[in-house]
Amino acid sequence: MLENEIRRLMADETAGLQAASDLAERVVRSSRHKRRRAWTAAVAASVAVVAATPVAYLTTSSVATTGEQVTVSVTPEPPPIDDVPSLASDPPELGDLGDGKEFGHVKVGYLPERLRWSHWSVDFGDKYSTSYDYKGDKEGLYCVQIYMYEEAAVQEVDDRLQGYRDEGDGEEVTIGDRTGYLVEQHVGEDGMKGTPTLFLRMGDRQWAEIMFSPTYAKEFPGAEAVSAELKKIAEGLTSTI
Repeated sequence: MLENEIRRLMADETAGLQAASDLAERVVRSSRHKRRRAWTAAVAASVAVVAATPVAYLTTSSVATTGEQVTVSVTPEPPPIDDVPSLASDPPELGDLGDGKEFGHVKVGYLPERLRWSHWSVDFGDKYSTSYDYKGDKEGLYCVQIYMYEEAAVQEVDDRLQGYRDEGDGEEVTIGDRTGYLVEQHVGEDGMKGTPTLFLRMGDRQWAEIMFSPTYAKEFPGAEAVSAELKKIAEGLTSTI
C-alpha cells in the first residue's frame, strides 16, 4: 500500500512537468550569440521531462512518512557545463584611407560622381576590400565596392570565373591592354536583381573585383550604362605592386 501511495503522489507531482509546445521556437528567437547554448539547454530539459520516471528519482533518504502523509523530493540534475566557444572578433580593417582612393596595392583613378569613401574596409592579407557611397558612412549601404585578390587568393577568382564560363554567364571584356570578365552575380531564383560586377586582371598575381550594388545600379538608365561605368572604374585602377 505504501509503495502504491508513493507512486500515485509522484505521478501527481510530475504530471504538470511538460515542456512548453513553443519552447524550441522561443529558443530560436533568442540572440544569435546565445543560440547554441540556449538550444542545447532546451533540448536537455525536454528530454529530462519526457524520460523522468518515479523510480529514477526515488531514494531511501528522499521519502518520509507520517501516518497517511507521504512527502517525495526530487533532486534536480546539475546544470550543463557551458562549453560554447567565444565568438570570433571582427576582421581587421585597412585603417585610415584618407579619401579612399588608394588602398593596399591599388590606386583608384575614377569613381562615379558624388561617391566618396565609406570609411569601411576589411583586410584578410591576400584579400582586402573597401567601398564607396554618397554619405561616407560605414554603417550605410554601399554603392560601389572594390575587392582585391593577390598571390594565393587569385586562385579563388580563377575558380569563380571558370564556373561562370561553364554556366554561360557573363562575357569576356578588354579594358585597355588588360582582360576582364563582366557578369551579374547573385541573381535570385525569384528574379531579384543581381550585382553587376567586373573582374579585372591587373597582373599575374593580382585581380580586382568591382561591384555595383543592385540598388545603386537602378540609378542608371540600363545595363549598358552600368557596364560603361564599371569599365571606367576598371580603366582607372593602377597597381602599385
